Amino acid sequence: METRTDRIETTDGSFDVHLWIPDAGRGPGIVLPHEIFGVGQYIRDVAADLAGRGYVVAAPDLFWRLHPNWEALPGEEDLRASLDLASRLDFPQAVADCALTAAHLTKLPEVTEGVGTVGFCLGGSIAYALAASVPLRVVLSFYGSAVPDHLGLLDRIACPVFFVFGGSDPYISRDRVAAVEKAAEGRQDVTVYVDESAGHAFHNHQDPAFHHPEAAARVWPGAVDFLARALPVR
Repeated sequence: METRTDRIETTDGSFDVHLWIPDAGRGPGIVLPHEIFGVGQYIRDVAADLAGRGYVVAAPDLFWRLHPNWEALPGEEDLRASLDLASRLDFPQAVADCALTAAHLTKLPEVTEGVGTVGFCLGGSIAYALAASVPLRVVLSFYGSAVPDHLGLLDRIACPVFFVFGGSDPYISRDRVAAVEKAAEGRQDVTVYVDESAGHAFHNHQDPAFHHPEAAARVWPGAVDFLARALPVR
């Protein structure tokens, strides 16, 4: 597959958007907002996986105003630095950068059939907020800690939504996950998947402190199937 980095201009500067193009040369677009660790190897692996399934994937550098192209390595020191960056991130501005990324995708000749979003951790919260602010075809939000506190945004989302949580997540308590489950009741296009044995960031195979291989293997096939049904590759 082809990879490249595009540059998107804003009113206060410009930022990198890393792109993965499927072997077919075209496909539906996916905005992939990163977790607190930046566009590191894990996000690159997820992007390559999705591109291998036929999607044009765009991962914007959301920390560009604080630390351009931040890529954390596993370990306590980089975890603390990542948490610090996330605490200083202007969340609405990050969502706006992702909206610019979605608009950029729609203008690319490689992108067909619309645009969706997939996000993990911080990116899961951003993907959820993005879907409430711009028209998208689908949103997959993995353990976004801001989701339970902003359930009113569901009324502004017109596309299918797939939420993923760990039932043993120390950062998102089980009662907060239950609030998401309750908000999803009766909503035909909203699915909430909870793996009770898993904690936070359990799909992140690059970080042994978080990765839960069995839980990750259980959720990913269903997640990409949901994606394929809402935003099919033709």
